[in-house]
Amino acid sequence: MSRLPPDDEIVRRAKVELRKRMRGLRNTTPESACLERSRRIVASLLAHDSVQNARTVALFWPILARHEVDLRTLDEALRARGVALAYPSIDADTREMTFRVVGDCAALEERGLGFEEPPPDAPVAEALDVIIAPALATEPRGFRLGYGAGFYDRAMPAWSPPAVTIAVCFEFQLLVELPVGEGDVPVQWIVTDARVMRAENAPLDRP
Repeated sequence: MSRLPPDDEIVRRAKVELRKRMRGLRNTTPESACLERSRRIVASLLAHDSVQNARTVALFWPILARHEVDLRTLDEALRARGVALAYPSIDADTREMTFRVVGDCAALEERGLGFEEPPPDAPVAEALDVIIAPALATEPRGFRLGYGAGFYDRAMPAWSPPAVTIAVCFEFQLLVELPVGEGDVPVQWIVTDARVMRAENAPLDRP
């Protein structure tokens, strides 16, 4: 009788297949629809208490070819409020992610990992009030499916608490349940183009 693979291998395989399906589904969504859905997500984020009260927010620059949620107008709106903005940066040696403050988005560049990052000499954020993370899929408990590198799952616990963590995705990417492994870290909020959801099992927001 053949032996079943261990649970972590089952989760890994399930995630690989789910990533393929979710990337394919998102890629079939017209660009115009992605932009309109992104506009609704940005409006909800701007109205969110944690964002309204934030002094420093971590965003991500969209990979438009992958039809990611486009937060560029959120960047503009927050800068107009005087909010400091940080973007994810990957250390070339350790492969660990941190967040560096960017005064001008023109400084962001693709540095070999497929997404635009701050210059390596940009200052690391001293503290973050909000972290907004991308997702291929999310679910009500707050777990998110990323591209598989685990950057956000390893980085978020270093900043949250006190940072409030929010995953953004399109409504069709909100699933009933995701396969969850030992290292997966839930966010506190999920924002789609149709709803703002408090994650079921997430830790409490800061006071």
